[in-house]
Amino acid sequence: MSVDLEGRTTDSSWRRQVLEVQLSPSEAVRRYSMLAPAYEIWARLMESRPRRRVLELANALDGESILEVATGTGAQLVSLAARNPSGRTTGVELADGMLAQTRRRLRTAALDSVEVVRADALALPFEDESFDLVVNSYMLDLLPSDDIPRALAEFMRVLRPGARLVLSNMTKGQARRQSVWDWLYGHGINLTANCRGVLAAPVLSELGFEQITREYMTQLSFPTEIVTARRPAAPSST
Repeated sequence: MSVDLEGRTTDSSWRRQVLEVQLSPSEAVRRYSMLAPAYEIWARLMESRPRRRVLELANALDGESILEVATGTGAQLVSLAARNPSGRTTGVELADGMLAQTRRRLRTAALDSVEVVRADALALPFEDESFDLVVNSYMLDLLPSDDIPRALAEFMRVLRPGARLVLSNMTKGQARRQSVWDWLYGHGINLTANCRGVLAAPVLSELGFEQITREYMTQLSFPTEIVTARRPAAPSST
């Protein structure tokens, strides 16, 4: 058992199911910065279907305030911004190489109004209750287990009451061929630049998110979960 951010006793059995990361956060950032020019090759092979589903579930509406944390190469951020021409679309990325790719992609798409900030997901440089939608893809699976709740708590902090969150992560494989990624990782064979299977839904529940849903899909045996949730709405004043 553990205690959540509001002092409630919670069941953290998810921790027993998730491998610990092999690389430090700073080394993972360095590695992804180096991989940035070639990352879209991997993404097209392993992440293209989940990306499409994330955009469907996000259902970005024009005029909203939208934040993508960990923009990677910027492909998903461009799609979100294109759906929100009169709203505010903001991206956050920590790896310099990925940040450069994001900015290049935005310039190519002539999306000059999109703000991109170099920042850590554990300390987002935004005021409380700033966004209607937060999207985050393939980042939690890079974080040490203790940092996963910290990141999700930051997402809740910047979401407005009733606002929505959409996540995609490498997750635990449900079949033997889909579990091979974690098996290799657990045996010291790191083919995923520090990604391992995580489970976001129980952490969101611990933190008090509502309307949590989870979908599981694979692409070339690579297992992904897509998780949606909402920050609780503000209590009625009546």
